[in-house]
Amino acid sequence: MTETRTVVVERDLPHPPEKIWRALTQSHLIGEWLMKTAFTPEVGHRFGFSADWGEVACEVRAVEEQKALEYSWDAGDLLSVVRWTLTPTGTGTRLRMEQTGFRTDQPNYYGGAKMGWPRFFDRLEQVLAEMD
Repeated sequence: MTETRTVVVERDLPHPPEKIWRALTQSHLIGEWLMKTAFTPEVGHRFGFSADWGEVACEVRAVEEQKALEYSWDAGDLLSVVRWTLTPTGTGTRLRMEQTGFRTDQPNYYGGAKMGWPRFFDRLEQVLAEMD
């Protein structure tokens, strides 16, 4: 068994789970904070993310409306899984993103994710602030 590492980003956001869920599952909103995509929150749906640096191939693995979302995240020889968890709090929602599957011989992918996901969260917060 190959040892893997995980990147976790967790933030308390002043928005209800249903609003954050929309930003995580509606393609036009995902495109504003993450990457261009044709995402549909249906288990088995294959989709991709595209950016100026390349493409990511994905497949939806789990959907729990307004609670959890999981999809594969395959880029080059990186085979990983991204899981989003939404937990209501007294002031909004705790949003947790966990990306698992970084092999120890993949420091560039791991380092990129550790730097990239907090930036994506920053952009997500901007999108949420601008939504109705």
